[in-house]
Amino acid sequence: MSNQNGTQAVDRAARLLAEVVHSADPMTFTELSGTTGLAKSTTSRLLLALERNGLVRRDDHGRFLPGEMFVSFAWRGGAQAGLVAVAQPFLDRLGKATGETINLGVSSNGMVEQIAQVDSTYLIGGTNWVGMSVPLHCSALGKVLLAYGAAQLPPEKPGQPGKLERRTAKTITTEAALRAEMAGLRARGYAVTDEELEPGLVAVAAPIYGYDGSVVAALSVSGPASRMARDGLATAASQCAEEAAGLSAVLGYRQRAARQNRKAG
Repeated sequence: MSNQNGTQAVDRAARLLAEVVHSADPMTFTELSGTTGLAKSTTSRLLLALERNGLVRRDDHGRFLPGEMFVSFAWRGGAQAGLVAVAQPFLDRLGKATGETINLGVSSNGMVEQIAQVDSTYLIGGTNWVGMSVPLHCSALGKVLLAYGAAQLPPEKPGQPGKLERRTAKTITTEAALRAEMAGLRARGYAVTDEELEPGLVAVAAPIYGYDGSVVAALSVSGPASRMARDGLATAASQCAEEAAGLSAVLGYRQRAARQNRKAG
């Protein structure tokens, strides 16, 4: 009898999971109970078990989505199409915590392409960066991607070996200085750009890891220098690193396992 009951529970949980996975939109508890015909108490118990095991998760409205295990599996194949959707809750939370502009960036053709943004709550600092490409060496996102091997500097210009484009008076313009900056970045776990891309613009960024320990994207907080003073910068960097770590975990990154794999390699 216990084996029969156990099989029945698995079958019911599988029905709930199938509804969540195949739905085009997040599903509510009521929708899942109604669609499967399961009692609300049974639905609640099974969904909690699925959630505990990373097979389903909830959005900010309590609706059910495929869980971390599915996201991790998809990323093992290098799929990036769903990165923005997976990252959005982390961007939103960081935006609420800081009030500043939040961006998600990836490497593209020797530049940083910003693929998602949460706008600043302030009037000043409201540039829409989505779809814009900026140089790697003078943006916080780009420095992260360079430091962790997720991007490479574009080829040197003829007659200017080791020289980088100057965007402001504070831009790092030599590869030697940039390499020194990378070492500090890796030691503290986040990048800083202080008016290096645009005058008055300050930003911090942290790495986002995939399941195998490689950096696949970067998360940033940016705002005007008048608001991103020293204390504010340190707080924003800590918050950014925390959300980046949370997103990395959802993508399947496990720090200890990744370190062991790199040592074994």
